[in-house]
Amino acid sequence: MTVGSEEELERLKAVGRLVARTLQAMGQALEPGITTRELDELGRRMLEDAGARSAPELSYNFPGATCISVAPDVAHGIPGERRVQAGDLINIDVSAELDGVFADTGASFAVPPVTPKVERLCRDGRRALWSGIRQVRAGAELAAIGKSIEAFATKNGYTLVRNLASHGVGSSLHEEPTEIATWHDRSERRKIHDGLVFTIEPFLSLGADWVDEADDGWTLFPPGGEPTVQYEHTLVATPRGAVVVTLPD
Repeated sequence: MTVGSEEELERLKAVGRLVARTLQAMGQALEPGITTRELDELGRRMLEDAGARSAPELSYNFPGATCISVAPDVAHGIPGERRVQAGDLINIDVSAELDGVFADTGASFAVPPVTPKVERLCRDGRRALWSGIRQVRAGAELAAIGKSIEAFATKNGYTLVRNLASHGVGSSLHEEPTEIATWHDRSERRKIHDGLVFTIEPFLSLGADWVDEADDGWTLFPPGGEPTVQYEHTLVATPRGAVVVTLPD
């Protein structure tokens, strides 16, 4: 999607705030004993009460309103009867359609008590995301995003999952530009144009650089079970930088 009017931008901001507030509420509800299905039902209620539709259900017939992945799973986890336990590392991904516009956000949450290493991983996952966001402006190279994120990861002793990428969003959940690397892709030649809507979502890991698909056809996990986090925002490129629309306020 390319934002072409103030009205389009306001619609994008509206759905962005909604998915951000939903993600925030689900994260706050995380506690030992709650099931991932109960978390998903909370997310569904918030989306539907606002008149929105779950994007993964709408787009792919996903078996849940949101994606909830309990480590070692890192993405596309199906909500179910699994109960959250102390020490779990959990990724929640919320995306929705409202008034014909889509937004996508996600975050990883560590349920206390957790090790200092996992606390640091979560903190640095957020830092990696923002290192990419700071590279965004109209006219810049798309490759600058992944180059910056990889430099951060390498400096701090992390790896990046390289078969999960960022993507265009707005008119649909996944659209052009597709396969936006969150690592340094030397073959990337595309530029960011004014008004372009896309996500940035690095998967920062303590050793993994690849994920496999589970037998359920959805859930993704690193073969070695390495702790991995994902943080994601939807943003709009402008000549002065990125406008992040998936903030709760």
